[in-house]
Amino acid sequence: MSEAFEKVSGIEHLAIFPLPLVLLPHEVLPLHIFEPKYRQMLQDAQLGRNLFGVSFFNGQDPFIEKPEAGSIGCVAEIRDVQTMQDLRSNILTAGVIRYRMLEYIDEGTPYLTAKVEFFEDDSEDDGLLQQLAGEVFELFERIAKAAFKLSGNRGNFPQIQRADPEPMSFLVAAAFNLENELKYKMLKMTSTIERLESLMEILVPAAVKMEESADIHKAAQTNGHSKKKIDIP
Repeated sequence: MSEAFEKVSGIEHLAIFPLPLVLLPHEVLPLHIFEPKYRQMLQDAQLGRNLFGVSFFNGQDPFIEKPEAGSIGCVAEIRDVQTMQDLRSNILTAGVIRYRMLEYIDEGTPYLTAKVEFFEDDSEDDGLLQQLAGEVFELFERIAKAAFKLSGNRGNFPQIQRADPEPMSFLVAAAFNLENELKYKMLKMTSTIERLESLMEILVPAAVKMEESADIHKAAQTNGHSKKKIDIP
C-alpha cells in the first residue's frame, strides 16, 4: 500500500470543497477560508486526519449547483493553519490522492460530504515509464535552466530532484499554469505513460521557446556583441 493510500485508509466519506481550480497530487495549494460552512469544515478536518476533498467546479452552468457524482477530485492535506481574530484562516494544503465521487451523503453538516473511492495510476511497463520520465525530466530541467538564465542568473540554480514517474508527472504538470480543463484531463488519467506523453507535447515546444528567449535576452545584454548568431523570424 502506498503512503497516499495509507493516509486515507478506512475513509469512505469525505468533506468536499468545490473550487474553480484543479488540485493535483503533490501540488501545494494555499487557501483562504472565510465562509462559515468552510470554517466548520476546517475545524472538523483538524479534529480528524486534516483531510478534505477539492473538487473542480466552475459554476458556469446554472442548472448544476455542485460537482456531479462520478467526477474526480483530489484529497487535500492541511499542512499549516493561520487563524485570524475574525476566525478567517489562511491554510496551506498539499494534494495527496485522487478520488471518484460516488454519491453525496447527508451527515447534517453545512458543507458537502460524499461517499468516495480512492485510486492511483495503473501498473505499466517499467522500462517505458522510466524512459518517458527521464525525457520529461530532461525537458523540465531545460526549461528551468532557461528561466534561470532569463532571470539574469541571480542566486544559485536550485537542485531539481527527480521523483518516481507517477508523482513526477503530477509535479511537472503542477509547475505550469495549465488550463483547468487540461489539468482535469490529467487528473482523470490512470496511465502514467499517457500523462507523461501529454506533458511531452507541452514541454518540447515550451523548452525550445524558453531557450530561444534566454539566448535573445543574453545577446541583448551584450548589446548584440554575441558570438552566437540568433535568427529572429
